Formats: sequence, structure tokens, C-alpha cells
Amino acid sequence: MLRVRRGGELFLLGHPQCLDYGPPFQPPFHLEFCSAYETFGCCEQEKDNHIAAKYWDIMDYIDPQAQKLCGRFIKDILCQECSPYAAHLYDAENPQTPLRNLPGLCFDYCSEFHLYCHSAITLLTDDRHIQEWCEKNRTQFCNILNIQDKDYCFPDVVKNTDLNNNLGVVVADKKGCLQLCLREVANGLRNPVLMVHANDNTHRMFVAEQVGLVWVYLPDGSRLEEPFLDIKQLVLTTPWVGDERGFLGMAFHPQYKENGKFYIYYSYQDKKKVEKIRISELMVSTADVNKADITTERNLLEIEQPAANHNGGEILFGLDGYLYLFTGDGGKAGDPFGKFGNAQNKSSLLGKVLRIDVDGKGPQGRPYRIPHDNPFSLDPKARPEVYAYGVRNMWRCSVDRGDPLSHRGKGRIFCGDVGQNRFEEVDIIIKGGNYGWRAKEGFECYDTKLCQNSSLEDVLPIFAYGRSVGKSVTGGYVYRGCESPNLNGLYIFGDFMNGQLMALQEDERTNTWKKQDICIGSIKACAFPGLVSSYSKFIISFAEDEAGELYFMATSYPSAYAPNGSIYKFVDPARLVPLPSSESFFLKAINLLNLSGWFTSCTHIWTGMPCARSLRRSLSPDSTTVTLSI
Repeated sequence: MLRVRRGGELFLLGHPQCLDYGPPFQPPFHLEFCSAYETFGCCEQEKDNHIAAKYWDIMDYIDPQAQKLCGRFIKDILCQECSPYAAHLYDAENPQTPLRNLPGLCFDYCSEFHLYCHSAITLLTDDRHIQEWCEKNRTQFCNILNIQDKDYCFPDVVKNTDLNNNLGVVVADKKGCLQLCLREVANGLRNPVLMVHANDNTHRMFVAEQVGLVWVYLPDGSRLEEPFLDIKQLVLTTPWVGDERGFLGMAFHPQYKENGKFYIYYSYQDKKKVEKIRISELMVSTADVNKADITTERNLLEIEQPAANHNGGEILFGLDGYLYLFTGDGGKAGDPFGKFGNAQNKSSLLGKVLRIDVDGKGPQGRPYRIPHDNPFSLDPKARPEVYAYGVRNMWRCSVDRGDPLSHRGKGRIFCGDVGQNRFEEVDIIIKGGNYGWRAKEGFECYDTKLCQNSSLEDVLPIFAYGRSVGKSVTGGYVYRGCESPNLNGLYIFGDFMNGQLMALQEDERTNTWKKQDICIGSIKACAFPGLVSSYSKFIISFAEDEAGELYFMATSYPSAYAPNGSIYKFVDPARLVPLPSSESFFLKAINLLNLSGWFTSCTHIWTGMPCARSLRRSLSPDSTTVTLSI
């Protein structure tokens, strides 16, 4: 907690925190003993049972009369380990002081405790210093048990409205800013453009650098020494700041666990110096699950790029099992190619959302099939791959896993489409949709003549913002993870140029979306060990791990050759789902095997179903391994 003086008035800035330095949470099961903290605190069922056992052990040594007078004090004191402010009560935040073995008690409460329970102090603590003063002097004893920050002493901490209003709820500040925190999980990367998982239950993360390297991060947080994929010699990119070309997309086949296939999207230059984008299929090595077999590359599609910018780059599999490709409009400015531009021209593959079936081959040796329900497959004036059109340069798209209870939203594809001069937009992709470019930018006209065409019938963005907010949208994800249930349903995204993080909240009654800014590094919310209070400005991409937790990648210097990139995990400081007590034996085994970063499971807070999650991992200061605490 911090006190800030403004205009002579003292403001209280506090934050809940557990003894393990993590945020408090809502236990998945009822707490029988420390029930005051069963809606929000720092104890799961096993810890509650342990505290109860300790209480009854103490009671066995106290006579019945003393039990009546002293029992409530001992219970209150023992249960402070479950308090959402336990770290403050036990001075765990102060690295200069040892962790207290008794919580901080307010003076009046301590005096009453000493009056009725001084004979029980040896049962609560083995601290000789405290025991001696308990026998000698009540005032000195209570001075020792008090804490420097009087706002956190028990029981006043429970009554403090500044500390307890909205406890456990993500709240907006006076400016409507959503308070979240970050944990840096990897750094030293050269423009990390993506991080994806293989959905194979290994919980590995595959992190791609723009230069054409893909690294494997294991569940324990370590990065393998050898890359999963190295195609630097094929990828076209330069050290120029802001060069959009390079290794841009990667997606694993829905049956990757069985067939070992994955797909990549990258810029390259052919022998005639013609710049193109290439979408290829590769397979994992049969000898090493952490190495791709580069000799298996099968070229699916090549598209000539008339300019060096607007290369698109996203590829992903929809719930229908088809591969979606998101191409840019070809570059330059204003989509100047032809009468209507590439994006409005359905015979061009540029400025489009494409959908193909990679599990078969088409006529005339085409290495993929056209899905039978592609909207323009029977239109002789359109490319059959086109699923949607009128896009400028969609940078980062994602598939919504859907609400864990109602499944609402499942399968929706969200994209951020980078604007020209005035607006950035977020879209939900629908079959056959025209997203307006170059006729429109955001909600407004860009090319007046095209915009006034009655046949435009464009799909409007769910949200658009102007230059006062940002200049280059980076699409994100709808949060459906396990650790931060307050964030369920929020679409979290950002802006590349100014580093602004934002969230969209859907109003299901009106089918509209409302924006909230995200604040990172608030003293009130994020003063936890292991969390960072700042991040690199240029937001390159967002990511989702196999458990549904969200991350973003950013750099302080946007060059494909500069090792300034980092990966950050979003952490909701208000709530966190604990590991269930049934995991205790497994966790002990993990500790014995020195696998403290290995994945376990936690109970999904909405459904009660298992939800993959990892433990926090810490490395020794002299470790040279880049870590990813997934």
C-alpha cells in the first residue's frame, strides 16, 4: 500500500495480496473453518483444513474456561493467512524484514487478546522474543505485534472501506480504465510476431521471430536451445524499422497430434526478384517432436505482392476445420490497384479473407480443395477461395472459444483491420461479408464514389477508433481462460504505434460493444513481486495459450533484427483461481522431481471442469535460460 498526498489530503492506495505474492481468489469449495474468507481470500479447502487442525490442537492444551474466552481470538489470528491482505498482515511485502509468524494486530485488539489469551501465546508462536514480552509487558508485546502500516492491522483491515470496497472485482477508475497487471515471461526476441500452441495437450508454446525462426518454450518455462523451425534463408525481411515483410503467420492442423501438420505464411522473393507471400504446409520431424522437417514443405499458395507493405499474415483454423488466410490489399496507400482496388475486386486474392480445405486436393493439381459452401465458389468473376473481402490489412485475428457456460460466441472470428488515415477497426468475420475498404474506412467514407454505390452492402465494424486513440490496430482475443474469470467475454486488443491496450465489452441486448482502456502498472493494483509495471511500446501481436490465458508481444525498437522484443502475460490482480486441494499429492511429487513449472490442472470457475494451468516458476539469478511462465 502507498499513501499519496495531493493538495494536503492523504489518499490510501492499497492492494490485496496473498503470502505467496499472488492475487487473492474465490475458492472453488466451501471453507468450513475460515468461512469469512470463502468468497474471496487466499485459502483453498486444504489450507482451511490445515488451519482448523492447528486450531483444535491448540484447544486441546487449553482448559475449558480459557477456551470460551480465548477461542475466538485464536481462530481469528490463525485465519489471517486466508485474508486477502495476508501479505500486508504478515509483512511479506517488506524484503528488509523476516516474514512474521503472527499477523499484525491492532493495539486495542491485541490488549484484549493479551488479557484473555496470554497463556496461549507459546502455542501460537515459538518466537522467544514475543513470548518474553508477553510475560513482561502488555504494551511492549502489543507494540511488537502491531505493524508499521496501521491500516493493515487486524481487525481494522476488515473494517476499512477504502481497502474493502469492490474487493475482488475488476473495477474501472475515474477515467474508465480497466486495472490489469503484467508478468514478463520472455525477452530478447527479434520482433516476436506470434505465439501459438499446437492444441496437443503438451502446453508447449511456439514463438516466431519475424526473421524466420520459431522457438519452442516448454511447460516448465524453458526455451529449447535449437529452434523448431529455421527458414531465415527463405524469408524476405530487412533491418529497416517498420518493415512489414517477414515470417508472419503459423497455425497447427486441428489433428496435429495425429498427423503432425502445420502451416506457415511468409514473405519471400523468387528468382526473378518478384516479391510474394507464400503459404506452405510442413510436418514435424518423425525423430524429434520439437523439430520441424523442413524437407516436407509443400507450397499451397503464392500471391504476388505489388508493394512491400500490407502483407497480411494471419492464418488460423476455424471450428469448421478449414484454414483461413488473411491477405493485405497489396500495399502502397489507398489501394490504388485498378478501378475498385484489390480489396473490392473478388477476382484478386489481395485484401481478402480466404478459406481453403487443406485435407484434399482440387482439380488441375491444386494442392487444396475449395469448401463446398464458400460464398463465391460458383461466381465466375470471383476466386473461389474468397470467404470475405473489402479488407485493407488485417493484422491479427482470433477464434472465440465461446462462453464456458452458454457457449455464446463460440467460433466467431475477430480481426483488427489497420486503417489508412483516420480510423482503425475491429471486425467479426462473416461468410461473404464486404468489409468496405476502399469505399469506407471505419464507419465513414474513404472513396466517396465507391461509398455511395448502393450495392456496397458493407459489414460495419463492431468498433472503430480515430487518430486521437491510436494509429495501427493490433487484433487480440476474447478472454476465455481459467485464471481471471472477471475477464470472461472481454475482447482484449491494442494499438501498435502508441502502445495503448484496450478491451471491448459486448452488450448482448443491443449487440453493441463498448471500449475500455486498460491500465498497466498501477501502484494500487500491480505492486506484486514478479509483476512488471511497464512494457515495451510497440504492440506486435497477441496470443492465447492452451488453457486460454492471454499474452501480448511488444518491442521497444520495431526492427526484425533487434533483440528488443518481450512477451507479457495478462494477470488480473483482483481474482485468481487456486489449484484444487486434490492436486496436493501431485504437487508434492512435482516438487520432489524439481519440476516446479510443470502444468497441472485447476477447476474452471464457471463450469467446474478441469482447466489447464501452470505453476509459477522462478529461476536462479545466474540462469541463462529464457523463461516463459505460462
